[in-house]
Amino acid sequence: MKKELSILVIDDDEVDRISVCRALNKIEFAVKISEASNYNEAVKYLERNKFDCIFLDYALPGKDGLAVVRELRDSGNKIPLVILTGQGDEQIAVEIMKAGASDYIGKSRISPQLLGKTLQHVVRIHEAERQIELFHQQLFESNEQLKRKNQELEEKQQQIHQQNLKLLEAAELKSRFLATMSHELRTPLNAIMVFSQMVLRKTKGKLSDSEADMVERILNNGKNLLELINDILDLSKIEAGGLRLAPEEFDIAGLIQISVDELRILAERKSLTINTCINLQNPVVFNDRTRVRQVIVNLLSNAIKFTDTGYVDVTVNEISEQWLIVSVCDTGIGIESEKLKHIFEPFRQGNQTNSRRYQGTGLGLAITDSLMKMMKGTIGVESELGKGSKFSLKLPRCLSQ
Repeated sequence: MKKELSILVIDDDEVDRISVCRALNKIEFAVKISEASNYNEAVKYLERNKFDCIFLDYALPGKDGLAVVRELRDSGNKIPLVILTGQGDEQIAVEIMKAGASDYIGKSRISPQLLGKTLQHVVRIHEAERQIELFHQQLFESNEQLKRKNQELEEKQQQIHQQNLKLLEAAELKSRFLATMSHELRTPLNAIMVFSQMVLRKTKGKLSDSEADMVERILNNGKNLLELINDILDLSKIEAGGLRLAPEEFDIAGLIQISVDELRILAERKSLTINTCINLQNPVVFNDRTRVRQVIVNLLSNAIKFTDTGYVDVTVNEISEQWLIVSVCDTGIGIESEKLKHIFEPFRQGNQTNSRRYQGTGLGLAITDSLMKMMKGTIGVESELGKGSKFSLKLPRCLSQ
């Protein structure tokens, strides 16, 4: 209970009013009492002061307690109201309680104990109701805030959805464009390569060394360009979802050996050694032969490209009846640790400048990673700058169709 409660006593009978005030002054806790002899006087008090409770005589002249209670409650005033009734007014007091009064006391029963107990009761109920109302108001405001937040989130989701649709459309258009351009470029490029080969064959011994070297360069550059175009075409197909695997049975040991033999000449030009170690009880697998060869050739080509001295090792092991591990290890330039997480991203290379030593689109590893995911396999890398790299393919022996 507060240290001091502010009380307003409204009663036109001075004797009754004094009796109530004397009883209030004798209760267990401190009170500050204001007196009004009629309702108009009480209104002036209410306009200037805040009260913790009002003791109201039912039989005020000109306006009974029921009308006063209704008027106070209709104005939004929620101060506890204790009605003081005369003998035989209990039924009327019940009606007043329904109108919004907090309690009622018969004037014949007024005592310090009863007034103190009633005052404590109505003030505590009022405080509890105020706390509940405050809680409901806070809850309402929180709900309204949540509604606004949810609406904002929905609007953001719609914006993100629209942006995603635009991005998907742009990605599809890009993939279609790359596929179309790659296809259109391959036709004249193939013609250039065929004509270069024809010139070399038909003019063998007739061209000077420098002339033959230039035609040879045309052919080699054409092959390199065709390889780049094929990479772009593969990537665009993968991104557009147009690439499909065609599984078949084949000897993976033989496939790896053929791939190594085809690239051995590139290694020999740099005085590199290529070693193979195939540990398979059963070399037969059911997978896409063309795409398996593509990922192996990609890793071998990169190992040879980025290795100036030393060797390239290719190993194949069975880790279970369902899985194989194909590893390509080199003694090349290695990869910086902070760049390892980006090497499987399209168009990523260790050196992104135009003056970089090792040319290429940076698509080989991205395509390899995408193909491995399509095969439900994985690709991993271990590398140390200046000491070399090791790429490992986890391949399923049997590709589910």
